[in-house]
Amino acid sequence: MKNYDAIFIGAGQSGPFLAARMAGKGMKVALIERKYLGGTCVNAGCMPTKTLVASARAAHVARRGADYGVKITGGIDVDMKIVRKRAETVITDARNGLIGWFDGLETADVVYGQAQFTGPKTVSVNGETLTAPQVFLNVGARPVIPDFPGLKDIDYLTSTSIIYLDTLPRHLAVIGGSYIGLEFAQMYRRFGAKVTIVERGPKLASREDEDISDAIEDILRAEGIAVHTNADGIAFAKRGDGVDVSTGAGRPAIGASHVLIATGRRPNTDDLGLDAAGVVTDKRGYITVDDRLMTNVEGIFALGDCNGRGAFTHTSYNDFEIAAANLLDGGDRRVSSRIPAYALYIDPPLGRAGITEKEARFSGKKIMISTRPMSRVGRANERGETQGFMKIIADAETKQILGAAILGIEGDEAIHGIIDAMNAGTTYPALQWSVPIHPTISELIPTVLGDLKTV
Repeated sequence: MKNYDAIFIGAGQSGPFLAARMAGKGMKVALIERKYLGGTCVNAGCMPTKTLVASARAAHVARRGADYGVKITGGIDVDMKIVRKRAETVITDARNGLIGWFDGLETADVVYGQAQFTGPKTVSVNGETLTAPQVFLNVGARPVIPDFPGLKDIDYLTSTSIIYLDTLPRHLAVIGGSYIGLEFAQMYRRFGAKVTIVERGPKLASREDEDISDAIEDILRAEGIAVHTNADGIAFAKRGDGVDVSTGAGRPAIGASHVLIATGRRPNTDDLGLDAAGVVTDKRGYITVDDRLMTNVEGIFALGDCNGRGAFTHTSYNDFEIAAANLLDGGDRRVSSRIPAYALYIDPPLGRAGITEKEARFSGKKIMISTRPMSRVGRANERGETQGFMKIIADAETKQILGAAILGIEGDEAIHGIIDAMNAGTTYPALQWSVPIHPTISELIPTVLGDLKTV
């Protein structure tokens, strides 16, 4: 049996940073990873997908060259092998950086293999037993594969496998109209494929307010992407070298060459032997944690996607910050203090902070709302990218900003002015009188705040 001060299972965006902090204090730590360091972000998420998004945008801007007075002779071709190579290079460079980092930590052992609990503080991996008073689970999540009729009979792609596709689909059917599916849909349309989105619900990006969902759909349709919502009878059947995708009774089948399943993600908790440790999960498999990220078992913590308290790299990293502050720095940081914020990386992107209008109305608060179309933003007009709008929601009584959405050029960056104000507890009248830089997207935030009206 090998004894450690702490064991980390999974090497996503929480565990390695906390392990490194502990190793830096001379503590002996073991980092167990079944495959690659870096977790979803590095290997199948943010880094490779945003690399692909950048390639797709380059093709899109090139095709629009004439709109800016730039003449390009001939058509725009996309070499998918080079596109794939760019994404692979980003992945490899990030992995190697992490490997080099941990190689330099004297009291940290990196163990590759499948870890399973054999008791509350004991873990088996590669035939060896490891033990520690503290265990941290950072095992992430993987794509959900629904039990659609005929799906097992066809070859299909997931958000992981599509990254390595080096040929252009003739017709990509994207099953799922949420964030991952929408990004890949626009991406492959810009690469040159015909694309159809199939969504079981009535709206794309159903977590958003209806006006945001409708605007997202308009953006995608304007680029030639077909959208089928209310698809209550999704099924698949092989036909020649392609696939027929059924979306419901009375609707014609969609003839696709490739199918991407993007119907959500599930936590990687089903093969850890959690029962042996006594760790409790909810009905979806997420590990139940308290406000300081500890499970029901003293000394066992769950960080990142597997705890159901956030599904993003930045929330996973914040889990590390919370755990490090509380365990190493004498702090008292809590998950409940975190203001929700994220982005959808279609182009133009959606930046989101706080709660939606729907959530604000449901809360019973007296609210104020203001919107402004991106067509009235100078930077958007100068860049010739005027799709989308800004929206801010505030509490009429406390003057606190409750939430915001910026769907438009640079919306993923501009939203940080709102995020920072919300974290600082700044009231909207104070932010309204800031003096922003011109010409930017953010400069319109004070103007939007000045138009807040009670609804």
